[in-house]
Amino acid sequence: MSEFRNEFGAVTPDMTRAIGEKKLSRRALMKLLSAGAVMSSGLIGFPEVSFAADAPVKGGKLRAAMSNASATDTLDPAKGNNSGDYTRQYMFYNGLTELDKNLMVQPALAESVDSDDGVTWRVVLRKGVTFHDGKPFTSRDVVYSLSRHKDPAVASNAFKLAEQMSTIKALNDSEVQIVLSQANFDLPYMLATSPFLIIQDGTTSFNKAVGTGPYICKEFSPGVRSVGTRNPNYFKPGLPHLDEVELLGVTDQAARVNALMSGDLHIVSTLSATDCKRIKATSNFAVLESKSGMYTNLIIRTDIKPGNNEDFVLAMKYLQPREMLVKTVLQGYGDVSNDTPVPPWHPLYNNALKPRPLDVAKAKFHIQKAGMNGATVEIITTPNIEGAVEGGQLIQQVARGAGLNFKVRRVPYDGYWSTHWTKDPVGYGSINPRPTLDMLFSQFYLSSAPNNESGWKNDQFDQLVVVARGERDQAKRKQMYGDMQKLIYDHCGTLIPTFISSTDGYSKKVGGVEAWPSGMMMGYRFHEFAWLNA
Repeated sequence: MSEFRNEFGAVTPDMTRAIGEKKLSRRALMKLLSAGAVMSSGLIGFPEVSFAADAPVKGGKLRAAMSNASATDTLDPAKGNNSGDYTRQYMFYNGLTELDKNLMVQPALAESVDSDDGVTWRVVLRKGVTFHDGKPFTSRDVVYSLSRHKDPAVASNAFKLAEQMSTIKALNDSEVQIVLSQANFDLPYMLATSPFLIIQDGTTSFNKAVGTGPYICKEFSPGVRSVGTRNPNYFKPGLPHLDEVELLGVTDQAARVNALMSGDLHIVSTLSATDCKRIKATSNFAVLESKSGMYTNLIIRTDIKPGNNEDFVLAMKYLQPREMLVKTVLQGYGDVSNDTPVPPWHPLYNNALKPRPLDVAKAKFHIQKAGMNGATVEIITTPNIEGAVEGGQLIQQVARGAGLNFKVRRVPYDGYWSTHWTKDPVGYGSINPRPTLDMLFSQFYLSSAPNNESGWKNDQFDQLVVVARGERDQAKRKQMYGDMQKLIYDHCGTLIPTFISSTDGYSKKVGGVEAWPSGMMMGYRFHEFAWLNA
């Protein structure tokens, strides 16, 4: 049986990795003890246990800034597409499940999610939870929230994921049955992601958020800020600590960091390597680095010129200055990648696929084979995608020796995702971590995925994605995911030169800050756990 039932439940096969170097706070350890985890599973995966020096402080207003802000900012979980949206939505909503700092799935609005066969799932809901307007949370809210992703008119970013759910029905007020079209033992992880946050039954307007989350929406100004006040009826005892959180969108890198160091902001996302060095030189501020599966990728559309020529794509793979990007642009805050979206620390990583070296001679061979010697190609890039501008400029320099001319065109960040991302023949993207490989592959690599960035289509890959979802044998599962990575490595037009550590800056007045590999700013949920010291 695949299930989780208590505060620290089971982990699905592809994420059974505990980050041993992280230490438990007193609060986290007490949660373990109170949940009976010592009796049921021991402190496996936590070789070092230490107590936090400071206890949480109640009250205060925290001001934070994300690097994303535009008129398309949204409170609709189905429409969120960047870290600013995710962070805002986690302020006001909860999922049926959630991920902890060790990428383990935990119950949230659901007390349990279990299945014998990976097809039929029984979801038992937490009782006594209310929405911000006082209405009780019931199975009707779950059915509505999940079902709307299947409606093409909603245009949900999770449409392909939700397609797996053949039926979603309420068994009674506190139980829901989800029947999948095929077995997928990663469903509890999928339900923990932001698109599947639970909204109130019948919600059609998102001018204001009415959820069950740690904060009540006081203000939402797209492109500017969101303000939340503490939910006094939050179902998690003792949380949140803060009275109010103001989340700003500040796209200008220097302005964001200067506001932090002047005391106007308490915590900010997306630091550059230079920012990290500057902050580390101070005594009042610190850098939060989280190793993650986040990456900036060079997208070559394989369904239009010049990317429909495989030799051009292969030449571009040999023109990636991977080591240079990690050492100079990221200043060590990252890892070299092999063009697959699976980070080297992942248990399902195919270590036989070595990162291609920067090899101008091989690139030149493939450029000539493609009949493109002397051709000019435009790369579209934008600020606020880390390493994109620098990556384009480095490629421009090294490609001259391969007989290819690149024009690097910088466009404004505002509107980039709707106007340029996945539409330009050659341009940049940025993908935040996903909790499972199935979610990553289903959203960005399946032939039918709406966010198939390079327009790549491969029948063998599509078949493997579906079969791997229902495979419980760990060795077979690893082989399947290894084969999928090989297909991406050899044929896909999405080039991933590096994985980028998430680096956030914060004032040392902020307590409770920890590294979470599920995403920046503590998996986009810093506001639920952080507090302000006097």
